[in-house]
Amino acid sequence: MTNDSEIVVEEKISGPISDWLSNKGFENIPLKEDHLGIEVIKISPNNLLSIVEALKNDGFNYLQCQGGYDEGPGLNIVCFYNLIEMNELKEDISPREVRLKVFLDRNGDLTVPSLYSLFRGADWQERETFDMYGVNFKGHPHPKRLLMPEDWKGWPLRKDYVQPDFYEMQDAY
Repeated sequence: MTNDSEIVVEEKISGPISDWLSNKGFENIPLKEDHLGIEVIKISPNNLLSIVEALKNDGFNYLQCQGGYDEGPGLNIVCFYNLIEMNELKEDISPREVRLKVFLDRNGDLTVPSLYSLFRGADWQERETFDMYGVNFKGHPHPKRLLMPEDWKGWPLRKDYVQPDFYEMQDAY
């Protein structure tokens, strides 16, 4: 039961980076901050490259991490990107950071643009995400498995993955 005199205030979850992107005309959906208080933003695969390029031009010049995770059987495969502004770091000032997430329908198109053209460090990170989750990175210069043998079937870190009973490495001898 609520009192008529109570004022209900909705929590604003959009942060300065989400607002900046919106003001620049980029579609995005702010999500709840992560456990460290860093802004998390949902974006579409079609906008990924242009948004990351705009953020890089605004000072986010370091791709700290790119990876993926599976929300569960029948749910989305998620690609995430942690971007940091790396300038002269001072002890009392934390660098600006942002987390971007692209949610992909596991039964749909699992393709996102590669960030290799903007960050060379995306090379092996994107290959690992491909190798473990089956996400294809359009425009990646080396789109092949990184950890698993080239003829491996399936994506081992997906929650619906079925472990094969036997795998014979023919090149091992």
